[in-house]
Amino acid sequence: MSQSSAPWPKLKRDLIAILRGVKPDEVLAIGEELVKAGIDVIEVPLNSPEPFQSIELLAKTLPSHVLIGAGTVLDPADIARLDAAGGRLMISPNVDAAVLAAAARAGMVTMPGVFTPTEALAALKAGASGLKFFPASVLGPDGIKAISAILPKGTVIGAVGGVDENSFAAYAKIGVRTFGLGSSLYKIGVSSSDVAERAKATVEAYDRIFPVGA
Repeated sequence: MSQSSAPWPKLKRDLIAILRGVKPDEVLAIGEELVKAGIDVIEVPLNSPEPFQSIELLAKTLPSHVLIGAGTVLDPADIARLDAAGGRLMISPNVDAAVLAAAARAGMVTMPGVFTPTEALAALKAGASGLKFFPASVLGPDGIKAISAILPKGTVIGAVGGVDENSFAAYAKIGVRTFGLGSSLYKIGVSSSDVAERAKATVEAYDRIFPVGA
């Protein structure tokens, strides 16, 4: 068994805002609006412009309870840069044992991408904090439900890819309450006020399905 990553944190809402393509000169205003709306996990994919700069700005400025990190992490060497920037979350599109091991050594929360039972079990064996079922829109709730039947009880399952606030109810029926939200919250070119509006609507939809404290 590999070294385990930090456990998935207890959050008020298990919502991950994915800011693919965000620039450092806009990331703070967007991050502040997300937190104000009630979203406390922010991912900056590494194929964004100057991603480590954006991560550092968020980590230094937003409240300490906010979980900031990187997505699309493919190389173990990027873990050191993520750690130096203050990132505490590593999300990847795949299961790479070397990346997961490096993140675990740095004390990070990890969520690798999986699509099959083999990948899901390999990720857990490598010490992942949770599993990112991606693209969730292809598997759908039924596919994820079928795979989750063979996973250890209590495994954190995130639905990512083609998911928005209109998807929450269907996934709630199979016990999934963690979601990674990309274009439904942020797309290149949208303003922080647009993000604020979308985040508010998303949080309201989430709270209707998953009442806070329930």
